[in-house]
Amino acid sequence: MKVAAVIPAFNEEETIGPVLDTVTSLKDIAEIIVVNDGSTDRTGEVARRHGARVHDLLTNQGKGAAMQAGADSTQADVILFLDADLIGLSAHHVRTLLRPVVDGEADMSIGVFEGGRVATDLAQVVAPYLSGQRAVRRALLSAISDLEVSRFGVEIALTRYAKRTGSRVVEVELSDLTHRMKEEKLGLVRGFAARMRMYWEIVKYAGRR
Repeated sequence: MKVAAVIPAFNEEETIGPVLDTVTSLKDIAEIIVVNDGSTDRTGEVARRHGARVHDLLTNQGKGAAMQAGADSTQADVILFLDADLIGLSAHHVRTLLRPVVDGEADMSIGVFEGGRVATDLAQVVAPYLSGQRAVRRALLSAISDLEVSRFGVEIALTRYAKRTGSRVVEVELSDLTHRMKEEKLGLVRGFAARMRMYWEIVKYAGRR
């Protein structure tokens, strides 16, 4: 069973290198695709240097479109989605995400942070379906018609479709893993504004029928 890792990234030059170092160390992952979503920093350059195949989007199109572009660029049976701003990602985390899907026990796995940082752990306890760490069978992914327009609502799109179709979904614990928060990337004011835009996109998509 062929596995491809797809990592959507927008201005993540500071964190994407260590994420890719972990993923490239795993022989079971046949392809590593970074979708550079209109970044204005060195994200694409860093990703290439760390061994990824980079798919450049000329303008920022949002997380859903970036994930769709990455999935469309591979014929792998299983797509592993990872965020580019993860801190503390290990090979064990990746194997934990992949195992239920590769072994045929689930159609999608969702990774939930545990023991990383209070803020990110609490957010995922409240709403685990918003996690960007997932392994998904291609058949499930290909059946979702509006992934590319969902932007930050992409995780809801995946979870909603899986629930509607009775797909097998499991949550797996990712211990001591967290990610860089928007306020840390952009500063308090710009980061808070970016977070509010993200939540609005999630709420707007969640309100669709």
